[in-house]
Amino acid sequence: MTSELVGIGAVITEMSEEFPDLSVSKVRFLEAQGLLNPVRTPSGYRRYSRGDRDRLRYILRTQRDHFLPLKVIAEHLDAMSRGLEPPAVSDPTPRPPELAPPAEDGPQGVPDRGGEVRLSEEELRRESGLTVGQLAEAVEQGLLTPGPDGRFGMTELSAAAAVAGLAEYGVGARHLRAVRLAAERHTGIVDQLVLAAHRDVAAQRQMATRALALTKQLEASILAAHVDRSYPI
Repeated sequence: MTSELVGIGAVITEMSEEFPDLSVSKVRFLEAQGLLNPVRTPSGYRRYSRGDRDRLRYILRTQRDHFLPLKVIAEHLDAMSRGLEPPAVSDPTPRPPELAPPAEDGPQGVPDRGGEVRLSEEELRRESGLTVGQLAEAVEQGLLTPGPDGRFGMTELSAAAAVAGLAEYGVGARHLRAVRLAAERHTGIVDQLVLAAHRDVAAQRQMATRALALTKQLEASILAAHVDRSYPI
């Protein structure tokens, strides 16, 4: 079926082969439990999007295959709505997409869908290895900035992982102010280039991404050259 909004009869028909016992009352029950939230037409009819149907399919498969209670499934769905990966039943902990391994001359990569991910403080600490105190200090020093919802994205997770890695060498967040200031100078260069271009939003985004990559490439090359000169093999 296509991604258009459809009625409950079409939903049941779409899923009848995999879930022959699915009924209107079952779908209504899941909605009453807060697991489904279809849109309503002005006349009050429920309409289900592709996302609603995928959500329903996940609920039904998880119930059928793993016998998880609805409360646990609801926790999974909440995590998935924040961009985390569906948890494995053997380890029912929602996880963010994996960061790309750090290159020798560059930072860890952020997945393409990183902007969709929203992590709680606990999730950020678990994935990055930061302690409660280290996270608080990193936020205080401006190295990490939670969003308006109080959660963190994949770029913050990448930064948190770097802060945690440096902490292993005894470098605390308060000692990383110079790194933050250098990054802010990078953004100044990027903003200057983009504002001078007078292009549309999409072109500006593309230019900003490219300019940022080039400034990071230059910085990484300078740092790599320093390592080569100062610590020869």
